[in-house]
Amino acid sequence: MSNIVIENLNTQPLQEQKLEIVERKGLGHPDYICDSLMDRVSVNLCSEYLKKLGYILHHNTDKGMLVSGKVEGELGGGEIVDPMLLVFGDRATFEADGIEFDIENIVTSTAKEWFSENLRFVDPSQIQYQIELKSGSSELTDIFRRKKKNEVLGANDTSAAVGFAPSTFTEWIVHETEKHLNSSTFKKEYPESGEDVKVMGVRNNNDIHLTVAMPLIDSYIKSEDEYFKRKNEIINEIDEFVSKYAETENNLPSTSISFNTLDEPGKGLNGIYTTVTGTSAEDADCGQVGRGNRVNGIIPLNRPSSAEAAAGKNPVSHVGKIYNALSHRIAYRIYNEIPDVSEAYVWLLSDIGKPIDAPRMATTQISMEAGTLDSVKTEVHEVINSELENIQQFCMELAKGKIPLY
Repeated sequence: MSNIVIENLNTQPLQEQKLEIVERKGLGHPDYICDSLMDRVSVNLCSEYLKKLGYILHHNTDKGMLVSGKVEGELGGGEIVDPMLLVFGDRATFEADGIEFDIENIVTSTAKEWFSENLRFVDPSQIQYQIELKSGSSELTDIFRRKKKNEVLGANDTSAAVGFAPSTFTEWIVHETEKHLNSSTFKKEYPESGEDVKVMGVRNNNDIHLTVAMPLIDSYIKSEDEYFKRKNEIINEIDEFVSKYAETENNLPSTSISFNTLDEPGKGLNGIYTTVTGTSAEDADCGQVGRGNRVNGIIPLNRPSSAEAAAGKNPVSHVGKIYNALSHRIAYRIYNEIPDVSEAYVWLLSDIGKPIDAPRMATTQISMEAGTLDSVKTEVHEVINSELENIQQFCMELAKGKIPLY
């Protein structure tokens, strides 16, 4: 590919900069629910299209929204008053070559399956489902008919994406703290902890502070005193987890933790963070695709980011999904495989209708620990070209849900 630009990254690597802010929205956060669930719908649609036709048809399920309901919380166990509403929006192919696809059943069964697998205290039958998927426009759906055997599809949008490597320790510990709090091991030890975990990390020089929000399930909490007792136990456990991983760093960072900082003793339910179902979507916060984590699982405020929401987009023509994920893969290959690269950013730009393996521009910005940029240009070209040459395989990994996007 000729239109590859390689240039020096003329800034300090992020890990060496003074200030860094990173966020992760966890499993039960309304935005995470929308991203994860709508992408599962896309994966299941791909499976159905492949099963019945042998190829993937036009669809994008990236306009989902979770509308919060209403509960009456109570120490010892509250109840749901109004259910959550899950709205599925955008496009799908309902019929092709005389074969009809039961889109409504695929969508609702996927949603119920997702809730059953991921949120212990949410009953899928108590959620309302509103399906607003429509057929795609004639020109965009024609992209799928233009494909010749063994050819990649044309891009269905003019869009840009950016990926980077490596992750900083702050990015990594924010990500891993949420994963730990939603692990089966942690939930077994602290079954009263809900899945709606949010972690905000800030690094000031070598001092890292994490602010964690996670509700406690009100059916486990009999009094305000019990809430604060369990809260303190969880704070100590989080601090132990974070401190253990900080010790693995060569330049040992100082770490501190805050947990459920809105709490105020003496106010009863008004001063403690409890939920009936483990998610704030029950009555406090709506969710929407694209407002959650970037494709590498975090919201890194110091990094450039892609404007597209990857979750739910089709994995064979929508570069808003493909290039988002691929740019990170290329950046990590450059960092891991090419000596003396300390940080890499990869930018990919598409032209609507042009083959996805031929972006208009592929730009790499590199910071070197030693040596010169000229000494690695050939290897960078080889990495980019090899990934673009194998983009069909990459797209099938996306189609099968093998590449995490949130």
